[in-house]
Amino acid sequence: MPQSAQPNTQQAALWNDVSGTAWVEMQPILDGVLAPFERLVVDAGYPGEGGSVLDIGCGAGATSLAMARRVGNDGRCVGLDISRPLVALATERARLEKVANASFEVGDAQTYAFEAAHFDTVVSRFGVMFFDDPVAAFTNIRQAARRGGKLAFVAWRSPVENDFMTTAARAAAPFLPPAPVPDPEAPGQFAFADGAKVKRILEASGWSSIKVEQADVLCQIAEGDLMTYATRLGPVGAALREVDQATAEKITTVLPAAFAPFVEDGKARFNAACWLVTAAA
Repeated sequence: MPQSAQPNTQQAALWNDVSGTAWVEMQPILDGVLAPFERLVVDAGYPGEGGSVLDIGCGAGATSLAMARRVGNDGRCVGLDISRPLVALATERARLEKVANASFEVGDAQTYAFEAAHFDTVVSRFGVMFFDDPVAAFTNIRQAARRGGKLAFVAWRSPVENDFMTTAARAAAPFLPPAPVPDPEAPGQFAFADGAKVKRILEASGWSSIKVEQADVLCQIAEGDLMTYATRLGPVGAALREVDQATAEKITTVLPAAFAPFVEDGKARFNAACWLVTAAA
């Protein structure tokens, strides 16, 4: 699959630098937190034994590897991600875990020159909310699916519905300069919070039989991993790389109390509110 130029320069820079590095380092923790979504996406997108699957924004490869195992040795799963560090890790995991029918490539799905009508299914676990032009991206992705092929992905609903995910930022806010009001149209974690917007994007991209369904999933993380998770990722992770030591200490001091309502018996448990989106090419 040859590749063309990438327009998402800000995302490419981010995921090939600090964000990509953080996700590589946090891979075991993140795979544990997101494991329920891996099952959700694989079940929704499973094309049958021997099918071919494209995983958009594959990250460190957990969903791709799970799908490759599910379709069996006669099938295959190709993971695509803009992050070279994450693709390198995913490739190494496939080798170590002896999943020969999973492969990984670096590329931007918005402009990647896919082989036409090649895959039975396209899936994504939180990998499709970051395009500068989502209609162009999903139009291009549709070219990779055979006629009538499946699309299945999960995307986060609103920040209000995902209070665990915004806890660190809210706790750190008093110690940081005022954050700009988020642009709901900008690429980002909550860019698909509006389910009607998601449907409009897919309709404009030529997909049919579109379903945008609420999915509320119980997730958990070991209490011992919680502060690493809270201080390495997201806006707080980014802020802690920039602030002075005194400010960093103030932030890290308040975080345990902020997360205390979620913690019981050595684990933090929380509801993760997302959309399960399916469509046909």
